[in-house]
Amino acid sequence: MKAFLLGLVAVLAAATPCLANCGTCDKTIVEVAVASDDFGTLVAAVKAADLVETLSGKGPFTVFAPTDKAFGKLPKSTLEDLLKPENKKKLAGILTYHVVAGKVMAADVVKLKNAKTVQGQKIRIRVKDGKVMLNKANVVKTDIACKNGVIHVIDAVILPPEKKAKEK
Repeated sequence: MKAFLLGLVAVLAAATPCLANCGTCDKTIVEVAVASDDFGTLVAAVKAADLVETLSGKGPFTVFAPTDKAFGKLPKSTLEDLLKPENKKKLAGILTYHVVAGKVMAADVVKLKNAKTVQGQKIRIRVKDGKVMLNKANVVKTDIACKNGVIHVIDAVILPPEKKAKEK
């Protein structure tokens, strides 16, 4: 298993372009997302949840960033509902479930079984068929270095588990 994980790390490293020359290292996570063609919905959601200032802060943060295609997998009515001002707290909870405190690079992610999110709950991390998964989302691009952390791109929006009501 250890050899497999080391092999996976090597594959991920080889598949990831040299980030020192990519121009993202001097930009915040939000600036990188805004400049990308893949994160329009994520940027709109971050703005609607009033998280721009937080994710532009010192950090470091690790963001598991769903693409526009990932958001497109949600029912349209769900996304529209989440973007309403009265649902700002719920939207912020979903978005912060995609954020881990600290800078966790791909080589470190594959060593974890779970990670505590800024939202407070844990996401499950597993390697299946040579792919890294967070809950049911696949990590499709790794190690986009930013001055306040790192972005890993995922192909689905991950939703925090419903909290169970406490028994009386």
